[in-house]
Amino acid sequence: MLNYRLKHYFFLLTFLLSSISVFSQVVPERKTTKVKPTGANLKAGNFIDVNVPPYPPSGFTPEQLVKQILINGGSSCTSANVTNVTISPNHAVNKPERFWGYFNRGTANFPFKDGIVLTTGHAKDAGNSFTDDVSKSVGTESDPDLVAATNPPVALKDAVALEFDFVPSSTLVKFNYIFASQEYDPGGDYPCGNYADAFALLLKKVGDPAYTNLAVLPGSAGPVSVTNIVPGGVGFSCGPINETYFGGLNMPHIGINYNGKTIPLTAVANVIPGETYHFKLVLADASDTQLDSSVFLEGGSFDIGVKIVDETGAVLPSTINMCDNTPKALKALLADIPGMTYQWYKDGVVIPGATNSVYTAVEPGVYYVKVMIPGNQCPGEATITIVGGTSPTVQDAVLKLCITPTVKTFNLESAIPMISTTPGIVVRFYAKLSDAQAQNNNYIKNLSNYDGTDGQILYVLVSNGAFCSKIPTLTLRKEETPIAGLNVAKLKICLGESVLMTATGGVTYEWSDTTSVTDGTRTVSPTKTTTYSVYAVGALGCKSSKPAEVTVEVVPAIVSTLKGGQICEGDRILLDAGSGPGYTYEWSTGDKTQTITANKPGEYSVTISNGVCSKEFKTKVIQAVIPEIINVNYNDKGTMVLTATNPSNGILEYSVDNGLTWQNSNVFTNVPKNEVIAIRVRVKTTSCVGFLEYFTFVMRNVITPNGDNINDIIDFRGIVKYKDFSGKVFDRYGKEVFRAEKFRPYWDGYFQGKRLPSSSYWYQVTFEDPASKLLTVKTGWILLKNIE
Repeated sequence: MLNYRLKHYFFLLTFLLSSISVFSQVVPERKTTKVKPTGANLKAGNFIDVNVPPYPPSGFTPEQLVKQILINGGSSCTSANVTNVTISPNHAVNKPERFWGYFNRGTANFPFKDGIVLTTGHAKDAGNSFTDDVSKSVGTESDPDLVAATNPPVALKDAVALEFDFVPSSTLVKFNYIFASQEYDPGGDYPCGNYADAFALLLKKVGDPAYTNLAVLPGSAGPVSVTNIVPGGVGFSCGPINETYFGGLNMPHIGINYNGKTIPLTAVANVIPGETYHFKLVLADASDTQLDSSVFLEGGSFDIGVKIVDETGAVLPSTINMCDNTPKALKALLADIPGMTYQWYKDGVVIPGATNSVYTAVEPGVYYVKVMIPGNQCPGEATITIVGGTSPTVQDAVLKLCITPTVKTFNLESAIPMISTTPGIVVRFYAKLSDAQAQNNNYIKNLSNYDGTDGQILYVLVSNGAFCSKIPTLTLRKEETPIAGLNVAKLKICLGESVLMTATGGVTYEWSDTTSVTDGTRTVSPTKTTTYSVYAVGALGCKSSKPAEVTVEVVPAIVSTLKGGQICEGDRILLDAGSGPGYTYEWSTGDKTQTITANKPGEYSVTISNGVCSKEFKTKVIQAVIPEIINVNYNDKGTMVLTATNPSNGILEYSVDNGLTWQNSNVFTNVPKNEVIAIRVRVKTTSCVGFLEYFTFVMRNVITPNGDNINDIIDFRGIVKYKDFSGKVFDRYGKEVFRAEKFRPYWDGYFQGKRLPSSSYWYQVTFEDPASKLLTVKTGWILLKNIE
């Protein structure tokens, strides 16, 4: 019997263990990636403050938080319109582990100045200081309204909610919020699974059966949730999804103790003024109590009435100070409603033309704005009082101290005239800006013998005796008297060369030869032997007692007349490096003479030394290319203009007498007509010569074939051999009376063996120009005088 029971107990135990194992596989407990502490997230002031002194709202009840922090519209039509504020579960104000509370960003980098925070864990863990464990339990289960609004894929736990009724004074209600969650863990990839903490901002008119979820993205982009706002490229397999609304990962934790958050979002809903609405903000964990989420509601952003804000949107207190009539923009903040009108008043009197939402006050007074909303009997109203005053004139100053054996401390009283000359001022020096801003008693008492440090900044509270004050800074600077030094790269240089001088011992310097240079490093180019001296000057203007000196000797500079040129095949050119005192030469060819002869194109260099200086000079010998005549422009006045190619880009010379005489100009005069001209062009000083024979064809206008050998014929023999040659003569009726041919390249006034009558005839001559290779056409008239 005992063995039988043991066997059955063993089977039952095995079954239970197996069941537990299967259950644990179905709903595993999630754990976020551990965030290690760093110097940044352990630094004081890098996290928002949550439910801690010295903020009075940290002790507010939920009703006080809603009315005075979240709404605080500033008008009687607003504050009385919020009722039935509840929190669930009902954690007491004095409960340290409560899920709700007040936050203030303090010195942390967070978008909202202050507001209400709700979490699915402990609100204090949302900020205050670094923690790697934001996975606490509230001890509640699901919420039916949240389930109906979000249809979660898994069961919910740790549901928390803030609810209240309100009556809007406009047709629009809106507020700003940020959703944050530990589920933004790239290691767990939870945004891409079914584990998404449920979150909704629910609104309905009292008596209506269903809520509207305001936690939705613009443009019908879906609900605000971890699974619908996913960044890309950081380890989430399903991202990006609506990445525009993701505010960034927060690993390591700084500011808040959540892995990620959205950007500031705005919930907006259309409402009916005067009707009663119910608002419910509700959160819950998915499946388990791990990986908490949170929502931050911006203080003063729940807009159901009028409030006066400044340029940044910050709500202004009922009384503010104005110093020096500095313009102050006052904005009546209210949801924009068509037909809404504004009117501003000062000291109970209407301000003409002040009918916009923004009015800029330029003087003290009591300012009042009335906002009329169509169909609303309760106008929006807000009042603010501006008290005026005059600030003293101040400026930042630097108090310098040169340390001597007898003087080692600062006299702060001597700095007051540098900071302000306004009569009747009250001046106090503070070591900390926060103390100066607080205007407390932690100011420096011993002004005449203050042992400050170099670079220390004091904050000077300069007051007019009332509320107008300014806080300029006083920077303390002190140093030892410097000792000057001067280093020179070379003590001997060539004329025309430069030398680098480096002064040491100071921050700035006073040079004996210039007042425009204060740097310690300078390059000088003396033209003669020169002595330079310099004083070292410290950061405070403390000057060395003696200057440092150095003498730079100048040696005459090396010069060269080396000049290259162009050569043709077989040419030679003389390269002369020039002469000078003590010159020695080292050519790239290995020669050591002043001159060398070059017969090959290329770069030639010579290094010339004089015992102190050495300088390299280079030149090029260029292979010249034979130029070519490409155009000859000749007129009947004997002027010939030549155009030639110049592939070598050298200096060209021209000749029209077969190279007997040369000239640089390409224009020739008195060139004879109807003769073969031997034209030559060459690159100067070379044997690269281009050649062209050119016939200076000019048509005679008169022929007298009388046998006296003067103007007896029109002669085409000079051009008849040119390509595409054609020469024709026509009578005045267009009849061809002569055609030039190779065997008869001239016209003697006959046609078909008969002498033509004296008259005017027309000619047309066509040929390819031997220089330009272009077809040339010449036409004109000829007077034929035959003896009858």
